Amino acid sequence: MTDPRRRGSQAFAHDLDAALRERGRSSAVVALSGTGEMDFPVLGPGRLHPSTLRELRRRAAGAGVVIAHGSTTLDACGIALAGTGTPFVYVNIGDPRHWARDSLRRARVGLLLRRAAAIASVSPTGREILLQTYRLAPGRVRAIPNGRRPERFRPPDSTDRSKARAELGLPTGATVLVVVGALAVEKRVALAIEAFARLVEAASERVEVAAKPPEVTSEPAEPRTSEPTEPPTSEPVAPPTSDRAELTTTERAEPPTSERAETPTSGPTELPDYHLLVAGEGPERAALEALAARRAPGRVTFTGNLADLGPVYRAGDVLVLSSTSEGVPGVLVEAGMTAIPAAATDVGFVRDVVVDGVTGALAEVGPGAGDPAPLVAAIRRVLADREAMGRAARAHCLERHAMETVVDAWTALLDEHTR
Repeated sequence: MTDPRRRGSQAFAHDLDAALRERGRSSAVVALSGTGEMDFPVLGPGRLHPSTLRELRRRAAGAGVVIAHGSTTLDACGIALAGTGTPFVYVNIGDPRHWARDSLRRARVGLLLRRAAAIASVSPTGREILLQTYRLAPGRVRAIPNGRRPERFRPPDSTDRSKARAELGLPTGATVLVVVGALAVEKRVALAIEAFARLVEAASERVEVAAKPPEVTSEPAEPRTSEPTEPPTSEPVAPPTSDRAELTTTERAEPPTSERAETPTSGPTELPDYHLLVAGEGPERAALEALAARRAPGRVTFTGNLADLGPVYRAGDVLVLSSTSEGVPGVLVEAGMTAIPAAATDVGFVRDVVVDGVTGALAEVGPGAGDPAPLVAAIRRVLADREAMGRAARAHCLERHAMETVVDAWTALLDEHTR
């Protein structure tokens, strides 16, 4: 691994290592450098530091094959294992086009990829991009999905949910949106916070309109021209209903189902109780906390890094993913197995997990900071059909991403390339 932080590729490496050992394989996980929440031995002071590479070369001498998880491990294994006879399999977890921004970089990455005995992409789409961009031999590149252990991500019942929310300090009856990931620029958590704030504001505006008393106007009845022989009569004008009052005030019809079904309320003027839970750590945290305090005061909870994300998923109603780029995010798989549907930006290989309108909803938000409006719309679509989407998400993830299925493909690949 690149480092022992608890992130998607590290979680997969940990689970794959455990699954291989359960099948009688000798396996161990190490990190190139750094610190983090996971208990991996660290090889040296820097990812490509000479002493790190020497230690990697020494340890690999006794291994039948090395699995390299993450982009920096490609450089490390390509350099440290050259001439040793120890094969390595590279796991491509992100969009390979990220490395191909210029011809020099593309050539360097292509050379390192050719040093690998095999390459495993977490997505069929990623495999095709690798083949086309770096002109690799088709037989050397496999598509093996990102996997998780389903027994660790079971759908909660009402007791489990209440317990998880109490543990995290969340309101028991709230509609809880969840963001899980590094608080870094590429995760674009500010976009998720802004979308959440707009969701709350829109709900508040609808409540204010509904709470206004209807305006009663008295207008003289128009003369009946169709029956001129009878004297005109004055008929009382019925006061408008509250539905009509809302239509008059807002100049719009009743909100669509996706807005009305977001969360039940106990009265016509009660503000829906929304809460946003942000689980993760990173350099953007201080700025994100300030943004949350300004845009949604009292409604956003930051947990920092957690050793166990299970309570986060059990407490949530919808996972929100707002990244600028992704591979196949493990958080989508984990949430899906917990029957939590996702509202996500349509980037990378997110579509492998989020089937739009079935297991969640996708949003085209554009580059840079992104447009919050499409993400708000995606969240509303999920809230409107959360239970059905949650069931579909679990079935989809169990079929494609259960670790037992994934490790079958991995053992077959390793058997081909272990010396």
